[in-house]
Amino acid sequence: MLAYERFGSGEPLVLVHGIGHRRQAWYPIADRLAEQREVILLDLPGHGESPSLVKDGRPVQEILRDDLIELFDELDIHRPHIAGNSLGGRIALEAAADDLVSSATTLAPAGFWRNQVDFAYIRAVFTALTGAATLVQPVAPALMRTAPGRAAAMGLLMTHGGRLTPELAIGDLRGLVHARPALKTIIEGPSTFDRPIDPSIPVTVAWGTRDLVLLPYQAARARKALPNATHVTLPKCGHVPMIDDIDLVVDVLLEGSAHPRLGLATYDVA
Repeated sequence: MLAYERFGSGEPLVLVHGIGHRRQAWYPIADRLAEQREVILLDLPGHGESPSLVKDGRPVQEILRDDLIELFDELDIHRPHIAGNSLGGRIALEAAADDLVSSATTLAPAGFWRNQVDFAYIRAVFTALTGAATLVQPVAPALMRTAPGRAAAMGLLMTHGGRLTPELAIGDLRGLVHARPALKTIIEGPSTFDRPIDPSIPVTVAWGTRDLVLLPYQAARARKALPNATHVTLPKCGHVPMIDDIDLVVDVLLEGSAHPRLGLATYDVA
């Protein structure tokens, strides 16, 4: 069973972090969301406090879907709203395509790169991140004590990493090292997202203009692939935008999960 936290009141909203991260990625906005939603934070397999990711010959996508369904059953929630960042955004889109959720809100979802050359860049970014996180472990507490140190350590992922608390920043670095085996397994077989989603399921795709991981050109590819979705630009936000613009990201997630199965309407607010 995946590790999770559950709090707040209202319609259930499941929040899924990105590759190499952990459920605490959502802490900067979780309390705000919990004022209007029942918030469910989870750790993906091989991340945070969840069990290791074990393929047993199955595709990673199948494992992630089955773990999500098992969590829904455990929590006794049916067709919750879901939101995700990066890999979590891809999981949210897959859940919508599988008709498992009432809405899907995504922040820089994975799966919209052009080709293997583009993905080689993404793989290189995460190789650099995990390598650097491993090297700085002995000095991480001192490095993360200052806002400039946190900003430098998190610079590839977010624009304002210095706003993280030292505790969150240290935990994120340790979590990245812990997730290395799962990260290696997940990125060994990349695929683009090209599945149809029932137009009655509201989908939101938001992208930071300063995303250094899944470069902002991918927002245009997502717009073309998902013409019925709401497409939102996050000015001056990085790949993990939850600390970069708390108010805007909260608004996007609340609006994206406000109305289940809205019908065939198409929205564009970019």
